[in-house]
Amino acid sequence: MKYKRILLKVSGEALMGNQQFGHDPEAVIRICNDIKQVQDKGIEVCLVVGGGNIYRGAFAAEAGMERASADYMGMLATVINALALQNCLDGIGVQSRVLSAIPMTTVCEQYIRRRAVRHMEKGRVVIFAAGTGNPFFTTDTAGALRAVEMGCDAIFKGTQVDGVYSADPKKDKKAKRYDVLTYKEVLTKELEVMDAAAISLAKENKIPILVFSIQSKGSFAKAATGEGTFTIIREKK
Repeated sequence: MKYKRILLKVSGEALMGNQQFGHDPEAVIRICNDIKQVQDKGIEVCLVVGGGNIYRGAFAAEAGMERASADYMGMLATVINALALQNCLDGIGVQSRVLSAIPMTTVCEQYIRRRAVRHMEKGRVVIFAAGTGNPFFTTDTAGALRAVEMGCDAIFKGTQVDGVYSADPKKDKKAKRYDVLTYKEVLTKELEVMDAAAISLAKENKIPILVFSIQSKGSFAKAATGEGTFTIIREKK
């Protein structure tokens, strides 16, 4: 396989499916089955999950809440999502562990890098929750950080569309789709893929980022094996 160990970044919105809030059981099951399909190919998988389906700290901060408190609330939402994914993975026979950057030993393990690596070496899917554990950092940045710490070969970002576009394709029919981009192009064109801190971290450590649609069944496995439709972001075209 081209990739031995990869990190999947799952947004909270991906877990909503067609709902307006919370979890759509069908969407959660589909994503977990996709993860199992990738793991069955002999690829080690870890995840960072967002919390936007439950709470968005940035929006609360815009409404007047103190930013640090709003971000901590958003981190707790990611723990809920991580536990939902763990429960589903366990139900389909995939061993998984939730490791939180904010210690809460009653419900999950505390994040310790060597422990996380050991879980992956044992064939378990590791789900990283609570972002970086610090306010003012997004879960995209947490994804890039954990990918570096775990020694991942690539970051897979599951989105609502099949790659990176020059504008929102749902709003602009003339939006251009890219097959390949460099880190520098993403930053200079201000393409809304991941925040600048995440892109810079991936660039510094030469970890490619593959952006694909997580809405289609089997799309993660196709992207992980170089098939399907996706945009790859790397050092050179």
